Amino acid sequence: MSAAPAPFSRGTIIGMLLTGALAFVALLWFLGNGTGGSGNNGGAHVGGQGLNGYAGLARMLEAEGLDVQRQRNRRTLEIATGLLILTPPAEADGKEIAKVVEAHRYLGPTIVVTPKWFAMGAGSSKAKRGWVQLISTQGPEWRGFADNVTVAIGKEDGPAARGWKLGERRGPLPDDRQVESGSGKGLVPIVTSGDGRILAAWLDDDGYYPALNRLAGVDPDYGGDNEEIYPVVLVFEPDLLDNWGLADKSTALLARDLVTATADDDSMSIIFDMTFNGFGANRNLLTLAFEPPFLAATICLLLAALAVAWRAFNRFGPPLREGPDIAMGKAALVANAAGLIRRAGRVHLAAAPYADAARERIALALGLPRGLSPPEIEHLIDQTLQRRGIEGPAFSTAAKHLRDARKPHELTRRALVLQQIERHLK
Repeated sequence: MSAAPAPFSRGTIIGMLLTGALAFVALLWFLGNGTGGSGNNGGAHVGGQGLNGYAGLARMLEAEGLDVQRQRNRRTLEIATGLLILTPPAEADGKEIAKVVEAHRYLGPTIVVTPKWFAMGAGSSKAKRGWVQLISTQGPEWRGFADNVTVAIGKEDGPAARGWKLGERRGPLPDDRQVESGSGKGLVPIVTSGDGRILAAWLDDDGYYPALNRLAGVDPDYGGDNEEIYPVVLVFEPDLLDNWGLADKSTALLARDLVTATADDDSMSIIFDMTFNGFGANRNLLTLAFEPPFLAATICLLLAALAVAWRAFNRFGPPLREGPDIAMGKAALVANAAGLIRRAGRVHLAAAPYADAARERIALALGLPRGLSPPEIEHLIDQTLQRRGIEGPAFSTAAKHLRDARKPHELTRRALVLQQIERHLK
């Protein structure tokens, strides 16, 4: 075997490995972060760009310099810190909403926006992707979450009762015929309709929320003294935050103030949930491998791979070129024939021919006369061994023992005896 030139240089191989590793890491990142497009399917969520979507709110907050995230991983959602904005559909599981909200109480504030509009894709050929037609209304059916709060959809009475009101601030609603409001114990109103119905409120608990107090125009010291929990704000009228409502400047400013007052910290991340709207990213084996407790095993495998790669690049000597599959020459022919006999289980058949061949070679080496019978030749060979004082068995005895051998190891041992006698007489 001889050395063969490498098909690629070391730099090329390292570049290929690094490219594959970076591609693998990028795949894991995309899978873990659920980057599966904008989600602009006409739904009432942060990816929706129709009238009922909240893409405009996210862009407005990003323009304000705030950190806006669009979360598609439910597990990450339950442990993320920052302001969490939930926009579940009407048929969402109330117990799941309550679970997420409760898990987030000590991590950051929460805004829950109730659904109202039942929308369908715009049928016009000129409509852009994500545009919708608002067909009817549908309130939430979230049994298991805030069951003591009632949500109703109705018309505002009279011109003076139209629009929304926050202290001295007022603004219009896109459709005064369909206004969604909430009622129940434990609600502290923030935004109301012209006729006094609650459009947005926070849950009254033991928490201390000075920014919300200032926004709602109540006593700054109102509420409890627990500063460890964060507020939960319920926005019953989605047109205060959706794209349709934000078309009005005063409503857009209200939406911004409501979000920033709930966060009470400009450095806090604002997380829009998309899991309740059908954009949840399921956990997979790739991302699971980089999460505890499997992270330790993954690191060990990566270190082992690096060690193997290092040994491959620093092995002793150049690579060897493999020889031909079928060897050439007499030795190969003999080896192949011997292998065939051994695999066929006929090794014992070679004993007598080998003894006869050894006898003829010794007779030729000793110059014995031609025409002698095999017993006569073996007798002369025995006399020669005795005359020369060579110790060991007689040739005739060794030849007989070889012819009687049946097992391969016996045949090999007895053939060596004949070979030793032949070596002494030549």
